[in-house]
Amino acid sequence: MKGWNSSRRTNRRPNIAIPPRRDTGEDNADAHLKRQIMGREVVVAITNGKLDFGPWEQIFYGEFDGRRKKRVIVKIIGE
Repeated sequence: MKGWNSSRRTNRRPNIAIPPRRDTGEDNADAHLKRQIMGREVVVAITNGKLDFGPWEQIFYGEFDGRRKKRVIVKIIGE
């Protein structure tokens, strides 16, 4: 690197304020990130009383946070 001088190297930590650790006992951060990427809801059209999927459409349920009680909410909008 241009202008780098090895004699100026130090073992000092940078002067950065480190927030206190909040140990809540939860270790599921990856589950939260996966849920953000995958989404939480799906909208599906119903035609003549049947789910109206295209040729390549499907609904998948991904469980990333362990076996906990879940609930499903169905909202019907329209006629």
